[in-house]
Amino acid sequence: MITVGLDLGGKDVKALLLRDGLVVTRAKALGGFEQARVAEELLEKVIRDAAANRKDIARTGVTGSGKKFAPSHDVEITEVGAAAKGAFFVVPSARTIIDSGAEDTRGIKVGDNGKLKDFATNDKCAAGAGAFAESMARALDVTLEDFGKISLKSTKHVPINSQCVVFAESEVVSLINSKREKEDIARAINDALAQRVIAMVKRVGVEEDIVVVGGLARNAGYVDGLKRGFKAKVFVPEYPEYIGALGAALAAAEA
Repeated sequence: MITVGLDLGGKDVKALLLRDGLVVTRAKALGGFEQARVAEELLEKVIRDAAANRKDIARTGVTGSGKKFAPSHDVEITEVGAAAKGAFFVVPSARTIIDSGAEDTRGIKVGDNGKLKDFATNDKCAAGAGAFAESMARALDVTLEDFGKISLKSTKHVPINSQCVVFAESEVVSLINSKREKEDIARAINDALAQRVIAMVKRVGVEEDIVVVGGLARNAGYVDGLKRGFKAKVFVPEYPEYIGALGAALAAAEA
């Protein structure tokens, strides 16, 4: 059976095709103001890349904050449900799942069977999500990828007190003007982000194994901050940004 999952997130749209429980193709693109068109194009792309036809698709599942703009589909699943289902599928030992996207971060607790037990989300402030990291990378004049990498080279502790993106960016500019190293500032920012997320996740209780998914999971500095904060191993799947789309495809298969 072939199913497709679409995740229309706050920044990117992701599509993933699942055939008999195996991921065959995946694709993503910036959603912007045309999520409906982008989702339709990605749907056609994953079908074409899998050497399949539209009529071969048994069901389509959708998730994400923009799921109301999704093409015709059969199943809708919440972002929390999709993250839990997708993460447990790739890491069956997962009990605590951290879904860090562009808009927000969710702490999810699942049982031995992968069923959702509890969850919490950060508030609407972007300081708990990928938008915060992107804003801070711009302030340091580095790419988002390098922002995570250089923080691992830090040798000095630099405190970042502001939790608001606006004030934190001003604080970063002050640190730059005081000739602090970019590596130390990047680590301070990632640690502040990680600590904010850890405090939120602890509201639902932390059980190992801990799995981080979503686009922010590609930030090595953020993941390192989580590891040190939790004092535990933190697992990152190979394609963390596609876990929501995977969960939607799995939900479609189960339907």
